[in-house]
Amino acid sequence: MDRAGSTAQASSPTTVLIGVLVVVFLFQELLGVFGVSFAFALAWPLSENPWTLVTSVFVHRRIMHLVPNALFLFVIGIILERRTEPWRFYAFFVVVGVIAGVMEVMVAQVLGGPVAVLGASGAVFGLLGYILSGNPITDAVADRISVDPRVAILVMIGVALAITWLTRGRQVALVAHFTGLVLGLLAGRAHVLRAEQSTRSPPRGGRRGQF
Repeated sequence: MDRAGSTAQASSPTTVLIGVLVVVFLFQELLGVFGVSFAFALAWPLSENPWTLVTSVFVHRRIMHLVPNALFLFVIGIILERRTEPWRFYAFFVVVGVIAGVMEVMVAQVLGGPVAVLGASGAVFGLLGYILSGNPITDAVADRISVDPRVAILVMIGVALAITWLTRGRQVALVAHFTGLVLGLLAGRAHVLRAEQSTRSPPRGGRRGQF
């Protein structure tokens, strides 16, 4: 019998998160059918609807807002989830998503243009940044090149700005994308998602090769 193995395989953090995104979207649509209004999006002041700090990460305006985020989450998440523990994966996704959303509305408030932000893209960009800076290839290059930490941070910011610029468009939360990328890049270099067992010494003659 192989039920235990099948259960473990089915509980992919990536597919669970995508399932949550879909369920939340359907719930939004259902509320709309019945004419019920509920605050999901994050807006200033943050203390007015504090639950939106989290709900804003999982809600989307329309189906074509949800689908790209879900697809990118699937591609990136499937790669990363195998190198970490589910609770770390979930926590990273939510925390980065929340911080990215907060930065978006704070910057908009400072610039005099209040906005409401929603969507998982900030969290997804955090996962992308983590993969870019926390993979074995980047580790190998970093081991061979001695770079001042300040220079390394400037390089990360430059990479985040370049990628963010490529995602520009109407009603795109660029500050959230940039914030997610920077947080992901920094977290990747610190390997914050590395599972406990992978922090032990690698086998003799082998490299860790972990995110």
